[in-house]
Amino acid sequence: MGNHWVYCLYYTSSGIKKTKCLMKQFLLVFVGGGLGSVFRFFLSQISFFNFSKFPISTMLSNIIGCFILGLILGYAIKNEQLNSPQTLLLATGFCGGLTTFSTFAYENISMIKSGDISQIFFYTFLSLLFGFIAVFIGLQLSK
Repeated sequence: MGNHWVYCLYYTSSGIKKTKCLMKQFLLVFVGGGLGSVFRFFLSQISFFNFSKFPISTMLSNIIGCFILGLILGYAIKNEQLNSPQTLLLATGFCGGLTTFSTFAYENISMIKSGDISQIFFYTFLSLLFGFIAVFIGLQLSK
């Protein structure tokens, strides 16, 4: 779907040399992922979201991440910057660190073990529905 490399420019005696810069990509994703993970942890510590057994902080992290991803990718597509360093930092890194499919899956398994089948369907349905809606709204707002 296009070029997925960030290019670094080096000045040499024979002119400017353009090279692929994979380490820069790794660093951008690493920093963004760390920031997204810290934000997810912050959300999980807000006591307002921990009033029941329902995993509201995970669902909120995923929905917020979907919305931000929609905004970032919508903007990147509109401006033909899908492979930009900012997109790597924010979409791949930050949103990747913020959203959490593994915790979502674990919480569903925990609900199965506790026999709370109706809550599994409710949680899964709401997570998917609001996640899709959040990406869609983010994409629309960035147009």
